[in-house]
Amino acid sequence: NGLPILVWPQPGEPKVLLRLRINSGTAFDLAGKDGMTQLLADTLFPDPTTRQYVAEELEGRLHVSATYDYLDISLSGRASDFERLVELLRNAVVNIRLGNEEVTRLRDERVKQTQELSAAPTWQADRAIKSRLYGEYPYGRLPAGTPETLARAARPDLMLARDRFLHPNNSTLIVIGGVERNRAMRAFRQFLGAWRKGDAIVPASFRQPETPATSTLLVDLPGSTTNEVRLAVRGLSRADRDQTAARLLALIASTRWQAILGNGHTATARHDAHALGGVLTLSASVDTATTLKTFAAGREVLQNLAAAMPATTAELEKAKQTALAELNQRRAQDGTNFLAEQWLDAATYGLPANYDEAQAINSVTTADAQRVAARLLGNAPPVSVVVGDAARLREELSKLPGGIETPGTDTGVKTPTATTSPPPAKRP
Repeated sequence: NGLPILVWPQPGEPKVLLRLRINSGTAFDLAGKDGMTQLLADTLFPDPTTRQYVAEELEGRLHVSATYDYLDISLSGRASDFERLVELLRNAVVNIRLGNEEVTRLRDERVKQTQELSAAPTWQADRAIKSRLYGEYPYGRLPAGTPETLARAARPDLMLARDRFLHPNNSTLIVIGGVERNRAMRAFRQFLGAWRKGDAIVPASFRQPETPATSTLLVDLPGSTTNEVRLAVRGLSRADRDQTAARLLALIASTRWQAILGNGHTATARHDAHALGGVLTLSASVDTATTLKTFAAGREVLQNLAAAMPATTAELEKAKQTALAELNQRRAQDGTNFLAEQWLDAATYGLPANYDEAQAINSVTTADAQRVAARLLGNAPPVSVVVGDAARLREELSKLPGGIETPGTDTGVKTPTATTSPPPAKRP
């Protein structure tokens, strides 16, 4: 049925890991129904006792996640129970249940979770900066959606997503552990052989995003004493050979920004790479008196990296050490899942089969960092957002280049109506 399977038998190993990745994610959510792929992920294992069963009876773990680029299922347990694990996987993707009552219950639970998160200033700032930077492009939405967009997602929407994306030839399956290859293939033929191949894989072709506004968006949060500051530029895709350099540049920017603001404030920068592009985001939580300084310092850091003060050898080496430490920590926490993640990313993003993340980090030079900084930061000013008490901030922020925009209680996110023509991928 076209399902690629990667098997690494480890004779004598008492555990086994199954990872199935569907190579279509929340980027394909219908307009105005952000979070529907996350809701679809919830329906794969709708019974909450299933996770308890895997943990207690199979001595393993069940986890399902959804990103812009994929939907991922991770199942682990005793190797002696391998067939039971594959059966659970079959029930999720082949015999998926989308009953009205079940979908309604899961949607209500997801809406409640999102409502609790949406009250946080950090959530509002993250939502606003994505929308400000990418507009109605998929990366302008939160993968988990909002209470309003989730409430619009209905059973027919999930059935459409299932029929378009949940196919073996749009997936990759990995098994690592104490199961011989022949035994694994017998179980896969028995339980996944009936999984029907899709007629075509829906391509990720989206309408290109418009040029973002240059004014600073001020999201009003009356009474707030701490302000959330965001600066962002469009970044690079996961398959771009410069994305590692962009990641290291973000670490350098974070160090420089934090040094200017001092230890009393939290300031970070990160580069997130996706299938079709990415985001370099600077984030800070500061008081009202420091907000204008934070903006000015963040803009200065980005401008200097692109021209006047490129990354030094010492800064680049420190960033490499930080990135390698994070890499080694992920590997140490769960080496099997780390390896599976590397294999899956190679399949999802078209990376070389022998791609080595550590080698990619170590191979970045200062010339690479300067070239990529010019590529990311040299053409357009960063998009900016602040979430806080507008009455206290408006006068100070009006001094910023490009002025400010204060849409009242609006978070700056354009939420399309249900009748809006959706921008997701076209069928070939």
